Amino acid sequence: MAKEKTPEKKPNFFVRAGKGISKFFRDTKSEIRKITWPTAKTTFKNTGIVLLAMLVVGLVIFGLDFGLEWLFGLVMDVAGN
Repeated sequence: MAKEKTPEKKPNFFVRAGKGISKFFRDTKSEIRKITWPTAKTTFKNTGIVLLAMLVVGLVIFGLDFGLEWLFGLVMDVAGN
């Protein structure tokens, strides 16, 4: 008669959680080493591009607002007479 193997007992919750947390921090450290930070010159260039884009979008929104307000005023003057 063959002996049956007893299933291995899982480690308790704290051991499993500790291993998971440890793996998380090891993986995080590994990924942080892969980061390449931009140079100061690149950062200033990108900041300028963002500010210029904000200015252009702001001017477009201002133009649309002004134009639609003017058009709405014309329509209301015609409808009022």
